[in-house]
Amino acid sequence: MPHEELLATLNEEQRRAVMHYDGPALVLAGAGSGKTRTVVHRIAYLLGEHGVLPQQVLAVTFTNKAAGELRERVEHLIGPPGRDLWVSTFHSACLRVLRMYGDRIGLRSGFAIYDDGDQLDLLKEILGTVQGLSEANPRALRAVIDRAKSNLWTAETFGDQAQRVWGPLVSGLRVELVEEVFRRYQARLTGANAVDFNDILGRTVELFETHRDVLERVQQRAVFIHVDEYQDTNASQYRLTNLLADTYGNLMVVGDPDQSIYAFRGADVRNILDFRQDYPDAAVYRLELNYRSVGSVLKLANAVIGQNQGRIEKSLKPVKAEGEKVRLYRATDHHAEADFVARTIERLRAERTLDYQDFAVLYRTNSQSRVLEEALRRASIPARIVGGVGFYERREVKDALAYARAALNPADDVAWRRVIGRPKRGIGGTSEERLVAWASRNGRPFSAACRAADDVLAGTPGAKRVTEFVQLMDDLAAAADELPAASFLKFVYDATGYVEALKREGTHEAEGRIENLEELLSAVTEWQEEQGGSIAEFLDEAALLGSNDDRAVEAVNGETVDDAVTLMTLHNAKGLEFPIVFLVGMEENLIPHRSSVGSLPEIEEERRLLYVGVTRAQDELYLVHCEARLTFGRTEPARPSRFLEDLSPDLFMETDVFGRKLEPLQDAGKFSRTVWKPPVVGAQAGAQGDGAQAPDAPSTSGGLSVRGGERVRHPKFGVGTVVGVSGQGAKAEVTVVFEQAGAKRLLLKFSGLTPA
Repeated sequence: MPHEELLATLNEEQRRAVMHYDGPALVLAGAGSGKTRTVVHRIAYLLGEHGVLPQQVLAVTFTNKAAGELRERVEHLIGPPGRDLWVSTFHSACLRVLRMYGDRIGLRSGFAIYDDGDQLDLLKEILGTVQGLSEANPRALRAVIDRAKSNLWTAETFGDQAQRVWGPLVSGLRVELVEEVFRRYQARLTGANAVDFNDILGRTVELFETHRDVLERVQQRAVFIHVDEYQDTNASQYRLTNLLADTYGNLMVVGDPDQSIYAFRGADVRNILDFRQDYPDAAVYRLELNYRSVGSVLKLANAVIGQNQGRIEKSLKPVKAEGEKVRLYRATDHHAEADFVARTIERLRAERTLDYQDFAVLYRTNSQSRVLEEALRRASIPARIVGGVGFYERREVKDALAYARAALNPADDVAWRRVIGRPKRGIGGTSEERLVAWASRNGRPFSAACRAADDVLAGTPGAKRVTEFVQLMDDLAAAADELPAASFLKFVYDATGYVEALKREGTHEAEGRIENLEELLSAVTEWQEEQGGSIAEFLDEAALLGSNDDRAVEAVNGETVDDAVTLMTLHNAKGLEFPIVFLVGMEENLIPHRSSVGSLPEIEEERRLLYVGVTRAQDELYLVHCEARLTFGRTEPARPSRFLEDLSPDLFMETDVFGRKLEPLQDAGKFSRTVWKPPVVGAQAGAQGDGAQAPDAPSTSGGLSVRGGERVRHPKFGVGTVVGVSGQGAKAEVTVVFEQAGAKRLLLKFSGLTPA
């Protein structure tokens, strides 16, 4: 294809990036700015205009799907030569290298790759051999080892590195014990001639750093390197990229630091923020024209992300018209929130020609989906959960309800067998098999075999543990007869140690499971208040709610089926787009999440997460928050997100349940347009009254002015950083992360804070 024709369909900044020939380059690709198109055309331009061979081009992406799409688009543009390009994920590229040269670092031909299940099986074996760790959670240890390897820590360096970064305890375990498990785990992998998923990257780094000749051979196949989603790279991917580029320097990284939301997976936004420090002569191209969203959505998105300090300046500019103003709805509680979503979907479909798949509902945590599922079901609106399963099908929810079933019905073998090892009690598979065999021979339920454990498992450690489990189930059975449904469920959580085990696990996944258990308790509490009844009657209700035949909500793991509204977390929404988007739960403790307010970087990642959600909307965006929300069985006041307070009221229109504009409320005690004015405190508050300060003025305390990000000193807690400012007038509060005391929320008027 002639280069004039190749460039004709690109905007000015895309053309500049495509025509970049040699040397490093940073392409800051805003949401919806056509970054894949830019990469595809740049590769085609290299081949067509500069005569670069396909065998000299490497393009690295994060998923097989993205790699396949990139390869197909290049082939469509340039034809058969595109088949000779090296388009791959990081892991696939490194595995290819290890298959060819792995013998240089002790990997024999045909080495195995251990997946997540293989890792867990191996760790379970090892845990039984390390004193003090027989009851440790193998999933938690796998998460620690995976994170260590993504940081390029080895079993030999783990102890020092972990102490420096995490302190003496890791997931509740002493570092030296985890280090011993890591050593034995790695030794077992070596003995089995195997690598795990993270080893594929780490061992390739090892290979390149110890065998320069191998690196140089691979560099001949990667003269021109493209790395997509560079903001999501971890330490090992960062090191690999720099090693591959250290001879020719033709590295183009593409990404958006404003969309870096995977720190919990090891991603380090500093990799892209510091790119110009790594490559001082790098060209920078800003793709700011947005082809996805209307102007009103982009104005709000720019205002949201503009509050972050850790970013590279850019501003999305719309190609589309201004569009409808962003709507804000204040719901009385989480049920009203879900009903508003359902009602608005039905209203918009009645007014226009819209499919259900034109709508997406985004939330911060999976636990928020329950009430939404129920509201859509009541309205007969089909929906699907992307990247997850329906609330009552989630493992921890089924486990909790299985405890109730087992307590109520000793003959329920499925329930008894499900919970006997959840959480782990030291009852192994062999013991369980002997109990099952005894029950089968004697025509008795599994629970009867457990009661006969002293005979069935005579002389084994499992006998005592099974007897203790039976006593637990007897205690639960007695409680089920005496306690109301919600109180019984709370008793299950406490008596079984299920929640405590998840807390000890300390992983991101475990945190989500705890939130789902909190939401289950809220569901039982609501049901009890509305209908009364025992836990047995709630189990009947839950069985109906979880039935695929009886519910409109269909859980599919990312697969598009029939026309349906999409439900998903903000993390799962990245890379997708929808005509109409609802962002629900716009409240403190949800966005930003309660676990992510301990430092300024965490707050800024939460703000980036909101930015990702906002930029999913093509035509219309609804922001919804509640005045009260049921949390762990208690109804508590809900505060609007501090991220809303950052925004000018001109950016959205507050509506009623029918979508009609609401006039601003004058009562400063209620959340209204006045809330978005920064707080006025101290003498100024008394003189001017709440909200009298100019809209762009900072919050003040004596001589201190705070917007967020300032270094401050407290007479008791010492030096810290302001990470949040909320509230109004005399009720203004700041959240400060102190170097020694951690995160503290202080009433600004009486805080005694001074500039540090």
